[in-house]
Amino acid sequence: MKKTILATTVAALAMSVAAIVPASAQDKIGACLITKTDTNPFFVKMKEGATAKAEELGIELKSFAGKVDGDHETQVAAIETCIADGAKGILLTASDTSSIVSAVKQARDAGLLVIALDTPLDPIDAADATFATDNYKAGVLIGEWAKGKLGDAAADAKIATLDLNVSQPTVDVLRNQGFLDGFGIDLADPNVIGDESDPRIVGSDVTDGNEEGGRRAMENLLATDPEINVVHTINEPAAAGAYEALKAIGREGDVLIVSVDGGCPGVQNVKDGVIGATSQQYPLLMASLGIEAIAAWAKDGSKPQPTEGKDFFDTGVALVTDEPVDGVDSISVEEGMDKCWG
Repeated sequence: MKKTILATTVAALAMSVAAIVPASAQDKIGACLITKTDTNPFFVKMKEGATAKAEELGIELKSFAGKVDGDHETQVAAIETCIADGAKGILLTASDTSSIVSAVKQARDAGLLVIALDTPLDPIDAADATFATDNYKAGVLIGEWAKGKLGDAAADAKIATLDLNVSQPTVDVLRNQGFLDGFGIDLADPNVIGDESDPRIVGSDVTDGNEEGGRRAMENLLATDPEINVVHTINEPAAAGAYEALKAIGREGDVLIVSVDGGCPGVQNVKDGVIGATSQQYPLLMASLGIEAIAAWAKDGSKPQPTEGKDFFDTGVALVTDEPVDGVDSISVEEGMDKCWG
């Protein structure tokens, strides 16, 4: 009898405690961040931004990453985990922007808000929203700068592009094609890398967005033409690898390297002369805005709206260099250091 009374008392106490605990504490909002890797400093900073905002808003954040850039399978498994965990939303930088669409659809069908960060899905409306740099504009800026820096010599340039991977994710295509457009090269299909006919293009190779890949790709292209003098790289780790390959043959001082990211190490490389100019983007801002959007979705079902005139929310871009070119907007390395990572 005493046991029965005790059990009843405990149950009543539990019900009374539950009644005074706010609903938000009982049903904490869950969110997921899925990046391409957890080693690239760009994605490390993105995770920091998402984590800080999640802590501020009382959101439970789980983070996942591919083993390497291009690890599509791990990202699919992460989406499935987020669905099973009952998360309210996913922030995603996709390695394979078209193949991931079916997994994203499953998440959206399950009621999750899916926001692409930095890398638009293919098609872009496969996600509920995209928070990103205008990657095409980022490419155009470094292309225009390189052309202006070379002056008349641009007509005889020998160009190598160090891209991301063979699946040609949207961010890869946008930066590559933007760079070529900015340099004054006629594009064939703007949705494809490597189909241009301009004789100034020596070739393209893939880097997996890391330093080792950048070095290997640069070595491969130098074997094709050792007189390459302009190098576009998908990001700054790839640029650092390209520089090491050039340094190994004593050509680090006479090849113009341009890139995209504007992370603190990359801006330092501009200062040190490793990179001539880089387009700076703001991953911390992307991630924090994404967490805010998931919180709003959980609260009232509202979705973020794109920037006027665009099909994504533009988080900004700025060209960083200490060697400005007429007609190309840029900021100094000092200002770039102040803003790096956003």
